[in-house]
Amino acid sequence: MLKIIKYSFFDLVRSRWSYAYFLFYLLLAAVLLFLNNNLSGAIITLMNVNIILVPLIATVFGVMYHYNSREFTNLLLAQPLKRSAIFTGQYLGIAGSLSLSLVLGLGIPFAAYGLFRSAMIWNFAILMITGVALTFIFTSLAFNIALSNENRIKGFGYAILLWLLLAVVYDGIFLLLLASFQEYPLEKFSLAATVLNPIDLSRILILLKLDISALLGYTGAVFKQFFGTSTGSILSSLMLLLWIVLPLWRMRKTAKKKDF
Repeated sequence: MLKIIKYSFFDLVRSRWSYAYFLFYLLLAAVLLFLNNNLSGAIITLMNVNIILVPLIATVFGVMYHYNSREFTNLLLAQPLKRSAIFTGQYLGIAGSLSLSLVLGLGIPFAAYGLFRSAMIWNFAILMITGVALTFIFTSLAFNIALSNENRIKGFGYAILLWLLLAVVYDGIFLLLLASFQEYPLEKFSLAATVLNPIDLSRILILLKLDISALLGYTGAVFKQFFGTSTGSILSSLMLLLWIVLPLWRMRKTAKKKDF
């Protein structure tokens, strides 16, 4: 499996898409630091880009890589290798290369601006951790979609639909329910709905770390009361980990049963 991880990782690192992804974040971070002229403002702006763009790119890259490397995958399947090792290796290679582009693209301008001498280093670290977690989560979801759909148009369609559902539609339904049932106690419902969406969970974790949860009003106070505690931090970290493990488990199970 290590050889497959290594091949997938360097295959994508050398591609022009990977260079474009890296340069996009490099330029974005440089421009934000130039415009904000401080680390805190740039990190807050990057949060919104991070939680929307990272899942979209990971989903599209994951689906695209699976369909484009189908012939190579079939060649590997003809070898005496475990299916779970082949697909897990490809998944880790892709997610690893995307994470590297994200961390280096944002990290180099911030490091040059003096991040390591600033108190903002831990805020930036939580931004990077949630970005890497979202990359691994949505890459595994993309692999699940691609493995379940032979037709690549359907695969891309379902992948974009999934991203749209979790990034946009979910929040709309969530706010509609809060407004419709505002007379009832909704604290537990709000917490449960947040941890069931990895994008919302990442957003709350970054907001609490940046200490700007007051922007969320009463809901922010509820989130801070729960996620600001040690129990809340452990539970939220476990939920993000679960969002990585469960799709990966299903991907391995689907790959074992699939007739290639």
